[in-house]
Amino acid sequence: MHVTISNQTQDDLHCTLRGTAQEDHVLLVRAHSKSVSFSRKYSLLNVSRYEWDHATKEHEASPINPVSVTVRLDVGAPAKWKLVKVPADSEWVIYRHKLSRKHYCLLIFPRRDTSCFLSLISDTVPLSSLTLPGTHDTMAFYGWPIAQCQSPSTSLERQLNAGIRVLDIRLAIVDSHLISYHGIYPERTLFAEILSTVYTFLTTPETSRETIVMSIKQEDSDTERFSKLVHQEIVASPGGLGMWYLENRLPTLGEVRGKVVMFSRFGTDGHGWDNAAIGIHPSIWPDNDRHGFTWNCQDVLVRTHDWYTIPSFLSIPEKVALSTDILVASCDSSPPTLSISFLSALSLPLAFPPIFARGLGWPQWGIGFEGVNARVGKWLIDQFDERGENAEPRIRGWVLMDFYEDPTGQSIVPLLVECNFRGRKCEEGWA
Repeated sequence: MHVTISNQTQDDLHCTLRGTAQEDHVLLVRAHSKSVSFSRKYSLLNVSRYEWDHATKEHEASPINPVSVTVRLDVGAPAKWKLVKVPADSEWVIYRHKLSRKHYCLLIFPRRDTSCFLSLISDTVPLSSLTLPGTHDTMAFYGWPIAQCQSPSTSLERQLNAGIRVLDIRLAIVDSHLISYHGIYPERTLFAEILSTVYTFLTTPETSRETIVMSIKQEDSDTERFSKLVHQEIVASPGGLGMWYLENRLPTLGEVRGKVVMFSRFGTDGHGWDNAAIGIHPSIWPDNDRHGFTWNCQDVLVRTHDWYTIPSFLSIPEKVALSTDILVASCDSSPPTLSISFLSALSLPLAFPPIFARGLGWPQWGIGFEGVNARVGKWLIDQFDERGENAEPRIRGWVLMDFYEDPTGQSIVPLLVECNFRGRKCEEGWA
């Protein structure tokens, strides 16, 4: 059995494969390179950071940090890819990637603190050049299986700390207050509570250099009153309007640290708002467009994929292809481009959001089918695994997901976060 170690970090690593009935096998893996072992009997991997002594042979490398991590390989597991369990204080995260029945790749990434990853990015980078994980129907915790799009255990606070930076907030008027809704189904959380949670996150010292894009969509029909109530409740909330970025253009990250960027899918003329400013405001949003649509936000071309009602589960591969193709950025993009991709999908009357996001049955054993999340995660892993040091993946855009933590053990968000630190050499604003 082949086991490839793919070092996706900036450091040279000392990797030791261990088994119960044979000697350890040592692999010295340089930054952004690979090394292959051919034994099927190794069950454990120990990883340490090493520094090469270039005046001597490679095997005389010496450790510069005694911290190491040991993980169980579990290469016989059937899933195509999986986040390997490592200690919480590990400097690395490790993904296992099944290339074939007898060939596995272990990708070692630096651990990023998802609660504050934007603090590591230059102020001059435009939001259009960031990869921002998001949740579709962020507050849709109820109404299984039709209306529910997020697990009740993934509260808004948990989402923010997990790295979610684009919120899809859908509201309706109930007794002169705004409350979260998904279509006609009440999702119970008051807009005021959402605003309070966001304020707490953005004013906590550890996360005060983050930013949040909040899409606000109207789920009822009283347009003028809805816009007035959104304004009224923001003004009355902690932080007030001063915490909001309300211009209709894509800002740089430095302009909006500690702020909420309004993305308005309500209103028409901004009546009742100062200078009629209601944030980034799409000029069009055709319903369920299979091949996506484009619109302009000042000098930025915005490409949007929001095909959500698909014929059946047989269309999942096409859905995944369309929603990921839009995320592949070019170095010579002109004009500047923002990609927005919704991974959410359903097929009436039998297949609902939980099934499309998570999959059904045991696809690793040939029973059932893989959901969108697992397939997108596999696509991301492929992008990292297939590129070398001089051809890093350039995945850019805002990616909105259903059930973002699923399937269990297959975490997409850290992979999306890592995309922000790849392929930046030619990118606007990157220092």
